[in-house]
Amino acid sequence: MIDAHCHIDLYQNPIMVANQIEGKKIPTIAVTNLPSHFELGYAHLKNYKHIRVALGVHPLYAKKHTSSELKKFISLAQKTSYIGEVGLDFSRDAIFTKEKQINSFRYVLTHICDRPRFISLHSRRAEHTVLKMLDEFSIKGAVFHWYSGSLSVLKEIVEAGHYFSVNPAMLLSSNGCKIIEKIPRDRLLTETDGPFIKIEGKIITSHDISLVQKHLCSIWNCTYEEVERQIKNNLNQVLLPIKNYKREIDA
Repeated sequence: MIDAHCHIDLYQNPIMVANQIEGKKIPTIAVTNLPSHFELGYAHLKNYKHIRVALGVHPLYAKKHTSSELKKFISLAQKTSYIGEVGLDFSRDAIFTKEKQINSFRYVLTHICDRPRFISLHSRRAEHTVLKMLDEFSIKGAVFHWYSGSLSVLKEIVEAGHYFSVNPAMLLSSNGCKIIEKIPRDRLLTETDGPFIKIEGKIITSHDISLVQKHLCSIWNCTYEEVERQIKNNLNQVLLPIKNYKREIDA
């Protein structure tokens, strides 16, 4: 299994969750919401083999995008190839900070376009704007987390060379199922977005990713093992530019 988007630091007992993930050897991207959160989480999780802590500037935290947080982002971005959660949110709950969000996202993109990165994106009601800004900075291979936009923009995102991470909550709506069905199998990753999702009244765990994989067996008309292999290959493709860049630097 692969968890491409999980807020380990927001679980009630983050270290217990991290130990469970490590014990099961599940490749996990531990996204954060602010640079200061990354700094704290990285200190605890940097030695875990299967967990990578991602540096985030979450759009729903726009009021906390202070100059000190953004300056901290610059220095911390130099020590990680994993970025997230970043992006835009133009939903009714966040539209009042639209200008601040765009400024912050542009700031982030300015400081991460220098080399390949794993980038986990928030794009609710702002999918097209996020895509345009990625294109502006020539960023490829980013991952749209829990995509909920139109199928036409989904097609544009695919054509631009990006990926999607999907979770069990998407299976609960017809729109979510349609989106998953339209994602090419070589552009799909799995995620939990824990702890924000509940499965049968319980906070989601990495084990629940199996629900998505079983659904993919049905729509792809293949075995569970083939689904696992495909998603693993997809993650490897996302990470390949990062690995190649590091080889060049080390050479």
